[in-house]
Amino acid sequence: MADHAGEHEPVVESVMEKINEKLHDHNSSSSDSEDEKEKISSVDAVKAKIYRLFGRERPVHKVLGGGKPADIFLWRDKKITAGVLGFATSLWVLFELLQYHLLTLVCHILILALAVLFLWSNASTFINKSPPQIPDVILPEDIVLGVAAALRIEINRALEVFRDIASGKELKKFLGVIAGLWVLSILGNCWNFLTLFYICFVLLHTVPVLYEKFEDQVDAFAEKAEAEIKKQYAVFNVKVLSKIPRGPLKDKKLL
Repeated sequence: MADHAGEHEPVVESVMEKINEKLHDHNSSSSDSEDEKEKISSVDAVKAKIYRLFGRERPVHKVLGGGKPADIFLWRDKKITAGVLGFATSLWVLFELLQYHLLTLVCHILILALAVLFLWSNASTFINKSPPQIPDVILPEDIVLGVAAALRIEINRALEVFRDIASGKELKKFLGVIAGLWVLSILGNCWNFLTLFYICFVLLHTVPVLYEKFEDQVDAFAEKAEAEIKKQYAVFNVKVLSKIPRGPLKDKKLL
């Protein structure tokens, strides 16, 4: 019996060693996973402390809505973006530089399209070709209602902001809107609406991609600029704004 027990002792010891090795591996893997989690949380904490322009927490692609429009704005598909900018530039040259009018252009396009389709439909019997298949174009009701509902929400939001500014509750917002309208009035004296729209369109397709490329440098400069603006506004508030008398205004809820 003693010999038999002695034969089983190495087997038991080997089994115990394997169990200890597995426990050690499990503990090391769990500790590694905990370390990785701590590293990830520390990285997230560092990212949260980094200043981003306008308090942005998502990537630029997500801020622009994602999908195809964001790909066009950020030049993910260079051919489509270049085509869009080329088309907008051709329209601006056509209307602004060549002094071509929109109504005249629309009428000429419709005349050409109707003439081609009419001649093609009547000449199809002589040239042994099928007439053109003109599809039925019908605007879906749900799309029209969705656009109208979204437009209504934005108009109501703009009216609410206008009411808050006019009631004298938001002095900072009032000054910002006045400054923005004043800048727009100056730009309106320099360029007409079409040129301003074209400039905004070009900026929309160039500024986001440049910001994404030089994101860290722009955010660092914006942080310093924002701190300086807040400092100057605090001084202006103490010296000027705080001395302006304000009348008693009661908040009224819109029914």
